[in-house]
Amino acid sequence: MIEQFIDITTPDSTSGKPMVTFVAHPDSGGPHPLVLFFMDAPGMREEIRDMARRLATAGYYVMAPHLYYREVSEYNVFDTGDRDRMFELMSGLSNNMVVSDSQALISHAEADPAARTERVGAVGYCMSGPFAVYLLGQLPGQVVAGASFHGVRLVADTDDSPHLQLANASGEVYVGAAEIDSYAPPEMIEAFEAARVEAGCAGRTEWYPGTEHGFAFRERPLYNKAASERHWERLHDLFDRNLRS
Repeated sequence: MIEQFIDITTPDSTSGKPMVTFVAHPDSGGPHPLVLFFMDAPGMREEIRDMARRLATAGYYVMAPHLYYREVSEYNVFDTGDRDRMFELMSGLSNNMVVSDSQALISHAEADPAARTERVGAVGYCMSGPFAVYLLGQLPGQVVAGASFHGVRLVADTDDSPHLQLANASGEVYVGAAEIDSYAPPEMIEAFEAARVEAGCAGRTEWYPGTEHGFAFRERPLYNKAASERHWERLHDLFDRNLRS
């Protein structure tokens, strides 16, 4: 495996505030399909990098950006314990900001011979679940596979709600929902699935019985091993089907 940290300049970068991004991919056999791996609200940490590495070992060029770069150079709520700051940072992000960030990531990958960018995948968790879905409608034809796990705000009363983008999507969406999740209640998940069907967007929504918000993360208190392994299976299936053709 090859892994590195790179500084990426975005339209919102200011002096000394690049978007620091962790990149991992196999050391041979490329070019490898690009996957954008978005962090959850607690911030960038080794657990996120380990998950990016696990995906990269399956033959992907994985980019995991620090999305809070506009405000802080690094942040991990498990180190600071400052949840108020976490919610401040989270609320400072928008779907359209992440589209801009993603375009910068893709542009960087286009210049790397180890990456293949004509068909891109995206995956997000919790806070970033809606980002992966939103990209399908904003960058149709390029982002062709988007996955959300215990994702929040998939349906919102805003013009940029992810569910409103499904009609523009030209790829496949997968939503993995926790059975018990106050951040992503059943009525929101059901409304999203209804919108997906109405829009004619390929994909599926799946419930993970016996799970709670954050079940995919090995180092979080509500980790569920069986459900997390199923999430990896679904993610590999989605990307294999859409990125390798």
